[in-house]
Amino acid sequence: MKYIFILSTAMLFYSCNSNSSQPQKENAEEAKKEMFSEADTLTKHLKPFKEDLPTIGLLMYSGVLQSEVVATSDVFSKPDGPDGKQLFNVVTIAETKHPITTEEGLTLVPDYTFENCPKLTALFVPSAYDMYAQVHNQKIVDFIKEKDKETKYTVSNCAGAQLIGASGIADGKKIVTYIGGGKQLQMDYPNLKVQNDSLITFVEDGKYSSSNGNLTSYISALNLVEKMTSAEHRKFVESYLYLDRLQHWKE
Repeated sequence: MKYIFILSTAMLFYSCNSNSSQPQKENAEEAKKEMFSEADTLTKHLKPFKEDLPTIGLLMYSGVLQSEVVATSDVFSKPDGPDGKQLFNVVTIAETKHPITTEEGLTLVPDYTFENCPKLTALFVPSAYDMYAQVHNQKIVDFIKEKDKETKYTVSNCAGAQLIGASGIADGKKIVTYIGGGKQLQMDYPNLKVQNDSLITFVEDGKYSSSNGNLTSYISALNLVEKMTSAEHRKFVESYLYLDRLQHWKE
C-alpha cells in the first residue's frame, strides 16, 4: 500500500509538471514573438546608408530653422511608391558632432561633421533668423565651397542665400531669399542676381536653386526630387505628405 501511495504521488507530481510546462512554453513563444515584433517596430523605419544611392546633405547649425531641415528630409526620405524601395541617403551635417538646438528649441544630433561628411549629390543650405554668426564662420563657408566641387545641386532656403553669397559659388546666378531680404542680399553680394522676393517664391539657375524658406522649402525639395526621379514620384511624395489637403483645406 505504501508503494502504491508513493507511485501515485510521483505520477501526480509528474502529471502536474507536464501540464504546467506546456503553457509556460507557449507563453515563452508568445513573449519571443512580441519581443521580435517590438524590435521590428523600433527599427524597421531606419534607412541604412547605401553607397550606390545619391546622398542628400542637410547642413545644420545652432539656431537653424527646423522646418527647412524637416522639409527636405520629408521629401527625400519617402520610398519609391508602395514597394518601399529606398531612393536616397539623407544625412545631416554640422561643424561638430555636438547636438545643435534649432530656433524653435528642438535638439538635433548631426549624422556627420565637416571632417567626415560623405560625398554629396546635393547640399541644402538652410537659414536662421540671425545669420551673422554663420556668415562669419569661415568653416561653414569653406565647407559649402568645398562641397560645391562635387555636388550636382546646391539649394538654399530663406537666408541660407547669405551663405551662398559669402561662399561666392553662385556668382552670376539667379537667387531668391526670404520676403523682404532681397535688397540687403544684393547690397552685400553684388555678384548675385537677386530676384524680387515679393513676387518670386522659388528660382532655379543651373545647379543652383533657392526659395523663400520656411514651408516653401518644400517647393525647392519637391522640384529637385522630381528632377532626380520623375514627375510620378513627386506626385507620390505630395500625396504621401497630404500636401493636397494642405493646399485645399477649406474645400
